[in-house]
Amino acid sequence: MKRGSWSSRETNWRAGLSVSPRVGSSGRKLLDNIRRLEGCGSGSIVIDGLPVVEYLRNLRGEVRAGNDVSLTRRRFGMDITWVTDRIAVGGGIWTASNMAAVSRAGITHIIDMQIEFDDTPLAEPHGIVVCWNPVDDDFEPKPPDVFARGVEFALAALKENGAKLFVHCAAGVHRAPMMTLALLGVMGWTVEDAMDLIEKLRPAADFAEVYVRSVERFLNGRR
Repeated sequence: MKRGSWSSRETNWRAGLSVSPRVGSSGRKLLDNIRRLEGCGSGSIVIDGLPVVEYLRNLRGEVRAGNDVSLTRRRFGMDITWVTDRIAVGGGIWTASNMAAVSRAGITHIIDMQIEFDDTPLAEPHGIVVCWNPVDDDFEPKPPDVFARGVEFALAALKENGAKLFVHCAAGVHRAPMMTLALLGVMGWTVEDAMDLIEKLRPAADFAEVYVRSVERFLNGRR
């Protein structure tokens, strides 16, 4: 995605979509959900064993053909992108089975940026330590304490031998990349180089200008 491609004025935008006359109101709602998923897509997402782009293409065809389809029974795999050998960024966990997959990936610590969901109860059975650092994805400036809380947790975690960190939000598009940008900045990366790294490895990441400015204010305040 192009950097700064979203703003608070653009969040209600909807792409045009032609819909078969056979598609009723429930089908239209499903197509709207598909459109949202496509907007957050990443090559690392797997649904029913298929890459997300291929899966959504097939699902869209089923809906337009008037077939009875539902997302409720689809098997959503974990969305994890490793940006270093010990730091990953991605989307929401949501379920016990996905948390088990996170554990199998060797992840020992989580920074959960979702205001929508606290991972702690799902993580406890696996011994995974969670920093719930909830913020809204509202395209408003973020205060330095949001980044300080996550960075302090991450740096302490990474001092432990064998520790691996997963930074995530709901879709892994805005808040998690923002937090990862702040962490890499504290670890010595320039903001530009850190954005390049994250965008190269995770094309779904989108750095809204207001979030980048928030990270820069945090980093400048540490100097």
